[in-house]
Formats: sequence, C-alpha cells, structure tokens
Amino acid sequence: MAFFDTIRSWFGLGGAMAERTGRQAALPGAPLVADTAAIGPDGALQLSTVWSCIERRATTMASLPLFVYEQKENGHKVPARGARIFQVLHDSPNPRMTPFEFWRAMMMNHDLRGNAYARIERDAMGEATALWPMPADQVEPMVLPDGAMVYAYRIDQNMMVLADQNVLHLKGLGNGTVGLAKLEFMRATTHEAAAAQSSATRTFGNGGKPTGVLMIDRVLSPEQRMALRASFADMQSGSASRLFVLEADMKYQQLSMSPEDQQILETRRFSVEEICRWFDVPPVLVHHSNVTTWGSGVEQIIAGFHKFTVRPLAVSIEQAVTKRVLTPGQRGTLKVEYSIDALLRGSPAERASYYSTGLQNGYLTRNEVRQLENLPPHDGPGGDMLAAQTNLTDIDKLGQPLAAAAPADPGQQPASLAAQLRAMLNATQGAQTARNEESAAERRHRELLACFAAVGAGKPR
Repeated sequence: MAFFDTIRSWFGLGGAMAERTGRQAALPGAPLVADTAAIGPDGALQLSTVWSCIERRATTMASLPLFVYEQKENGHKVPARGARIFQVLHDSPNPRMTPFEFWRAMMMNHDLRGNAYARIERDAMGEATALWPMPADQVEPMVLPDGAMVYAYRIDQNMMVLADQNVLHLKGLGNGTVGLAKLEFMRATTHEAAAAQSSATRTFGNGGKPTGVLMIDRVLSPEQRMALRASFADMQSGSASRLFVLEADMKYQQLSMSPEDQQILETRRFSVEEICRWFDVPPVLVHHSNVTTWGSGVEQIIAGFHKFTVRPLAVSIEQAVTKRVLTPGQRGTLKVEYSIDALLRGSPAERASYYSTGLQNGYLTRNEVRQLENLPPHDGPGGDMLAAQTNLTDIDKLGQPLAAAAPADPGQQPASLAAQLRAMLNATQGAQTARNEESAAERRHRELLACFAAVGAGKPR
C-alpha cells in the first residue's frame, strides 16, 4: 500500500489530504467498500435521517444572531449598529434572502459537500455590501502556481473566476485548503441505508409476500405451466386476503428471506445511529427512540450538542467571516461574534437562572437583562447600576460590630439604600446602648442615697 501511495504522490494524486496546485480534489482515492454507488445530495436528502441531521444543524446555526462589535480602547465592546457590515451580517445579507435563509443554505452546502461558498460584493472602498451563496457543486477551487487561490463559478453557460478576497469559504474537515466531501466518504453508509429502505419498500409494497416456487412431482406441458403461472401469479403481487388452493400434491417453497431473517428493522435503526455519527448529531435530536446513550437525560444530550457541535461551528464561521469579509482596516476595530446565549431562549427556567446569577454577582444590569428579553429599559437610576449581594464577609470579621457610618459629605453622591439602612441600624443600636448606660447610673445613684439615709437615722457608736 505504501508503494502505491508513493506512486500516486509522484503524479499529484496523494488522496484527499494531499497538497497540490490546480484543481483541488476533496474525494476519497478509492471507496472503502466495492460496488457502492454515490447517491449524491439529491439521493441523500431522500433518507430521512440525512434530512433531519442537515436540517437540525443548519437551522440551529441559522437561528443564532451574528453580531459585529466595535472594540473600545478600554477593552469594552459595543454593537456596531451603524456599520454597513453589521447590516449585511445581522439584518440582510442580500436583497433576496433573510439572514436565516442565507446561513441555512450555507450550512446545507457545508454539511453535504464539506465546503460552502458565498460571493462577496464590495463597494469602491472595499467594504462588503452583500453576500450571495454559491452552490458547492457549481464552484471549483483552484490553487495557482504562486500560491494564490481562485474560485471558478459556473452558472448556466457562463463561468466567473473570483479571487479569494471576494469569496467567503467555509471549510469542513480537510487539509485547510478545502473541506472533504462528506457524502463521498460516507458512501458505504448511505448505500446501506438506501438498500435497507428499498428492501423494506419492496417487501411492504407486495403485501409482505416472499418470492418462492411451486413444486409438483410430475412433468407439466407448456400449456399447463402457463395456466398454472397465470393462476398463481397473485400469490406474489395480488391481494393478501385471497385464499389459494394447491392441487395434485403441489408444494410451495419460499426462496427469499423474511423481514425478520433479514433484520430489516434492526438494520434501519443502526443506519440512523451511523448517519448521526457522520453529522455529529445526537440521535434523540432526529427523533430516534434511543435517548439514554449519553448523560442522564435529554437536557445533558442537548447541552453536549451545543458544546461539542454548535460552538466549534460558530468559531469556524466567526473566523472565516473575519478573515474573508472584513477589510484589513475593519479587523483592527471590529469583532464578529455569535450570540450563543440565544440558545437559552427556548427554556424560561434556564434564562431566569442565568439572569438571576448575573444580577446577584454584579456582571449584568437590569437594563441589560431587559434588553435580552426584548423589554424597554427602566428609566430610573437603578436600571444601569451593577449590584451584588452583601451577606458574605471575611470569616475573621464574624461577631464584630458594624462600623459606624461616616457623616455624609454634601459634595458626595447620595448613599445607596443598603448604606442608609445600615447607618440607621447603627444609630439605633448606639441610642439603645446609651439608654442602658443611663439606667445603670440612675440605679447606682438611688442605692447610694438609700445608704446615706440609713446611716443618718442610726445611733452613733
């Protein structure tokens, strides 16, 4: 095998991972299993599991809002809503499509063909004004001898050659230049799933009747054979409710295996799991019955899908957009980033827990929470203030009295409500202590007066 790999490398045929100039091949050098046909995107999408996996991944990524932030000198970032690139990526990539439709089409090409392409329209200043998806089967990437990359795009009878700075290229798993064509590498899996589906369709199409032969212990004339074949033809394709009578010691021998013997149901169930592995989608998300293979429930499975599938895809798209769509000047001041928090919108309990933690620990304001929930901001001064719980203190300070509040300075800002309440509590405690001390002094004074009176009334010794 190593010898043949060396020969292939001499002719620039080093397989899908090889580096070469000219046309880039994203196909396997040879099929793993012989006599397996490539069904292509049209055939693959007729398998329900492939359709569900593509739709789940594509719609999940398309539903995430893609923001463009302006980076400030202090490290903060704010949405760059006034920038044209923000409108292109977040609101309208082109006059024909919404952002959801655009990214769904890009993800479908990415998952089926391993590559997704979009033509970038730019103005005179070089800034992107529109993104137009190009079907992967109509685009041919090529590497020039000087290392530059161009893309040949064929539409109708015309061909357009685009430079790499005018093409947004999302790459799947591959050698870094192009992504590998996933459907071609999973050919054996899709062929097996298609064959199982075809067998099940044929079996149930003829009422579940297996093929077989009629056996008789004497020779029939040609006319008798034709009459017998016509009489019993319905045994194979006719109505299942009819009664057939075998005469003259005829016997029926089944030739084809039953669905139980073929294990059609088990094979189709395994095909669902196998296809889900190729697309990195948990089977439960494509409505497969096996829901306890990972974690203790569906929530853990979905959380794993978000962490190990959605997040890597988001990082790949963010980096590709930054490198290909933004201009060199924009890369220094703008940052493209997905809002992964949008995945929490499907669960009110998760959103409430996230907001509560952020408010209590001082990294979210109430107006920021209201903005995430599409609510109007609070006009009061407390809407944009960061707050935190104050019931935690150092362990070595436990049991010590609270420090008295310092007198208010007219030039300072009014104290918070918590500080005012603490000052009132300290003042009340001080007044109570003073009253207790005063009562003790009065009792001592009365005791001394009683002693003096008793001495004055007594006889001298």
